[in-house]
Amino acid sequence: MGSSAGGSARRTASSWRGASGRSDAFGRSAREEDDEEALRWAAIERLPTYDRMRKGILLPGAVGAAGREVDIQGLGLTERKNLIERLMRTAEEDNERFLLKLRDRMERVGIDNPTIEVRFENLNIDAEAYVGNRGIPTFTNFFSNKIMDVLSALRIVSSGKRPISIIHDISGLVRPGRMSLLLGPPGSGKTSLLLALAGKLDSTLKVSGRVTYNGHDMDEFVPQRTSAYIGQHDLHIGEMTAISVEGQESVITDYILKILGLEICADTMVGDGMIRGISGGQKKRVTTGEMLVGPAKALFMDEISTGLDSSTTYQIVNSLRQSVHILGGTALIALLQPAPETYELFDDIVLLTEGKIVYQGPRENVLEFFEAMGFRCPERKGVADFLQEVTSRKDQHQYWCRSNEPYRYISVNDFTEAFKAFHVGRKMGSELRVPFDRSRNHPAALMTSKFGISKMELLKACFSREWLLMKRNSFVYIFKVVQLIILGTIAMTVFLRTKMHRDSVEDGVIYMGAMFLGLLTHLFNGFAELAMSIAKLPIFYKQRDLLFYPSWAYGLPTWVLKIPISFLECAVWICMTYYVIGFDPNIVRFFRHYLLLVLISQMASGLFRVLAALGREMVVADTFGSFAQLILLILGGYLIARDNIKAWWIWGYWCSPLMYAQNAIAVNEFLGHSWRKVVDSTVSTDTLGIQVLKARGIFTDPNWYWIGVGALLGYIMLFNVLFVVFLDLLDPLGKGQNVVSEEELREKHVNRTGENIELQLLGTENRNSPSNGQ
Repeated sequence: MGSSAGGSARRTASSWRGASGRSDAFGRSAREEDDEEALRWAAIERLPTYDRMRKGILLPGAVGAAGREVDIQGLGLTERKNLIERLMRTAEEDNERFLLKLRDRMERVGIDNPTIEVRFENLNIDAEAYVGNRGIPTFTNFFSNKIMDVLSALRIVSSGKRPISIIHDISGLVRPGRMSLLLGPPGSGKTSLLLALAGKLDSTLKVSGRVTYNGHDMDEFVPQRTSAYIGQHDLHIGEMTAISVEGQESVITDYILKILGLEICADTMVGDGMIRGISGGQKKRVTTGEMLVGPAKALFMDEISTGLDSSTTYQIVNSLRQSVHILGGTALIALLQPAPETYELFDDIVLLTEGKIVYQGPRENVLEFFEAMGFRCPERKGVADFLQEVTSRKDQHQYWCRSNEPYRYISVNDFTEAFKAFHVGRKMGSELRVPFDRSRNHPAALMTSKFGISKMELLKACFSREWLLMKRNSFVYIFKVVQLIILGTIAMTVFLRTKMHRDSVEDGVIYMGAMFLGLLTHLFNGFAELAMSIAKLPIFYKQRDLLFYPSWAYGLPTWVLKIPISFLECAVWICMTYYVIGFDPNIVRFFRHYLLLVLISQMASGLFRVLAALGREMVVADTFGSFAQLILLILGGYLIARDNIKAWWIWGYWCSPLMYAQNAIAVNEFLGHSWRKVVDSTVSTDTLGIQVLKARGIFTDPNWYWIGVGALLGYIMLFNVLFVVFLDLLDPLGKGQNVVSEEELREKHVNRTGENIELQLLGTENRNSPSNGQ
């Protein structure tokens, strides 16, 4: 969106001038006498190609006012909004005109827009599932299936699962510059096909065949950045606004918001189950817009009309159609029941039934093909509905149009073979037999870099987002501080220094209990990280798989930005309790005590983040979290003294982070000046502090303070590194095992092949007849 490449700087017609004759946002001046502006355009035209395209002269709204040279990427918020408003007052009317101007600008600057042709050849996708009663999630089946899975992994016995074909030996291509509609009844394999073409299939599925982009295999480029899969589920962080979900604020983002009709809610939170936000239809449009603002040139959209009215669906599909036709994009869109006017926007139809392609080709020839097979679409019937019913065994007979022939069921395999002989199918086959000329591939068509910007920029973006979420979740942190104030008040009154003495070992044990309460409070205070981390995991997994950012760029801000929170929370606690309880008044020991509380707080936060990344669901993570807390408490050295722990459990004592904190905080207190007195020399010549430490199995070496500090720092590093590792390696927990009934398998087989259908129908009639002995 900048100046044109060739021609004189003094032109009378602006490439950005609207049909209405009003002044455009970017464009050449129509005033021949304006030498100053002409000189500006001449200077712009001497810039390198891409700089030339991004530069332009922004004309103000006032008539006769002079324009100024701007970089489109450096426009402010107000300028961007004014620009989009002047370029596209109405998205439905002005979008096509805008895209034509954009293409004209690119052509005159000498930039070819890259295009992508997606081919799939002999593609097969198979899964394994339990059939019948084995798949019912009962208590017995759960454990028996797990045992069988382990034995199957060891190749001792088979797992008992049966192979199920999802996509069966299909070939085809998705052409650039043409809108392709993917139709098919539920369960036909539409989602699996879209995921396969986008390179996002689940690793547990068995895939064979070949998918290529401009003749290049998937391992020759990065498909996650070259294409975009837009799924059926809307996964967004509730505290983010619509504009922040779609990425950084830019002209492209504002443009996408405009064509999706989201400008009215751009600054409204998306919302979730706890936060009121935008509507369901707007959320679906945000899901679409999130992928459109990226660099992807091939779009695979799965049921994007869910939750939208027909008018909004038409507007979105029409905008995509204009972009695909004018800029040469590639789009395959799956819709379940598109309205007739939306159906007419597509150029090509891909009809998928029972994992096989029944028809793929121009929309104009689809009814011709089915009429040749003996089926006609009624006049008042939507073509899309007809196409999804005509291959169904239940609905097919009502469309039979050969009155001179008795109806017979046409199976999916019959349709497939007939399409290969149909003139559209023959043309498709001949095109697939000719390999794509890789020399025609545009250098910028296929993305070879894993991420779009530098790692430092990614890290800054993740820091900014995490800081924004912390500010919008400020109630949680305020509540935690208030909770600490309440607990601190209780601790102050229970362990009030006027009733705390230093006369015996028993008195020292009471002080140790006060210190343990402080450690325990900050350990439990980190439990909130569990729920907060799990709430964001589905969004993280989606964005990680789409290569928005690496796992470490997500995990590092989560850790670093919580450090000041720990300092604040521990400062509130220690300022309230330390001198009121009556710990050693030495200021150095005060700050050492404070440091240990900060470290135990950070360790707890890291521990519960690891458990969240490992459990991945609230029920599982809560179970792990409760068990981890129990182990830490029992083996922490306070509830059970070191000398009383059995030899076979002593390894747990040495592995417990709470043990190092307990030893360090006790050494810091009981080696202080307040405890350096001998109470009864006839019993022991040790100071009272040493006696307390020995009585509770605490090490008396003063170096144990720094050993504890070092161990806690090590655990903090370990837990946060494991958090990143688990984020990177683990996938979301499955939605449960796949279960298929015998009847369902039989019906799929019959629909696909048509075998034994007469025998089945005959058997049904015999069972229902009176001669059956009933």
